[in-house]
Amino acid sequence: MATDAIRRVLVVDDSRLQRHILISTLTRSGFEVIEADSGERAMEICRDAPPDLVLSDWMMPGMSGLEFCRAFRALPTDGYGYFILLTSKSDKHDIAKGLDAGADDFLTKPVNAHELRARISAGARILSMQRELSQKNRVISDTLDKLRKAHDAIDRDLIQARRIQQSLVPELTRDFGASRVSLLLKPCGHIGGDLVGMFSPGGTRIGFYAIDVSGHGITSAMVTAKLGGYLSSTYFDQNVGLEKRHESFFALRRPSEVARILNERFIADTGVDEYFTMVYGTADLRNGQVQMVQAGHPHPLLLRRDGEAEFLGAGGVPVGLLPDQAYTQFETVMAPGDRLLFYSDGFTEFRLAGGHMLESEGFLDLVRSCDTGRGGQPLLEDLFGRLREMMAPGQSMEDDISATLFEYNGP
Repeated sequence: MATDAIRRVLVVDDSRLQRHILISTLTRSGFEVIEADSGERAMEICRDAPPDLVLSDWMMPGMSGLEFCRAFRALPTDGYGYFILLTSKSDKHDIAKGLDAGADDFLTKPVNAHELRARISAGARILSMQRELSQKNRVISDTLDKLRKAHDAIDRDLIQARRIQQSLVPELTRDFGASRVSLLLKPCGHIGGDLVGMFSPGGTRIGFYAIDVSGHGITSAMVTAKLGGYLSSTYFDQNVGLEKRHESFFALRRPSEVARILNERFIADTGVDEYFTMVYGTADLRNGQVQMVQAGHPHPLLLRRDGEAEFLGAGGVPVGLLPDQAYTQFETVMAPGDRLLFYSDGFTEFRLAGGHMLESEGFLDLVRSCDTGRGGQPLLEDLFGRLREMMAPGQSMEDDISATLFEYNGP
């Protein structure tokens, strides 16, 4: 009758005769049986090698069966031992006390051999289920531990990836004579698919842009790394926004030409399925003339010094989406004190507490609510802070937030 769940049985009774009767029955059934004549001796045995099943008399001198049961349950052990109290008590109050102490079952003395085998079989089923559950819990625990370690490794990689991505935007604000370009980049996770930047080959011409790569996460971030090289503010020979002239200096390409070159490169790259929206502009600091191309990105917002505001551009097709795409260039002339804002759809598609999106007019109201006396980076941070205040409690950012602000202050 010995089972996989119960092999080793401890018999505890101060009566030698009672122990002999139980041991004889259990031995014939194939169990390994050990005995103890007191609760104290039983505890010594259990500390060294806990049994699968305990049969203990309730009434014993010194440590009673009830006290032994409590002490047995308090032992630190990975497994579970089934505990049967032998008693002449049948009062419900006494049975409740036994259950509270940790007993699993009861046998009335004198013990009937058939009933003993039936109670042991019931205990074996319970132990078998408990051990199966414990094994499954260990598997789950081990799996969770592996997942936790994998998550920690990914988290460390993403933190490092964020540092690398931040290096694509080495400076968030830069003065160009009396004028200034400021940048805002707030990914919704560790890394994001937005990119902002600026560069100047020197003199009185500057280029600046805002880009939003399709999708989110690692893949989009890798595309921004590629774009950071194509529009590098450090390595002009790699920057498609610049062309070398007379082997001595770099000049800005027309924005429409920059969009066309980027589109050709992304269409030709069969390993890249992503596309991106972009607004790219060049400014002549001598006269405030700004030339731009819009490729599926939200409309640039021109903020005049006198408080007038105007959305510019006609939309356009994202870069890397269609081959042989022509991009239309447009321009505006800025007066000293005017500002030009490029921003991602993380602003206009921001979901408010009521569930609807901010959209263009809401974004314009948001800009006007800011302290327009502040410029540059403080203005962009104020804009982002006010947007966050519009979030519902517990709401998280669903998309990256980015912006490029050009402030023209004359030649």
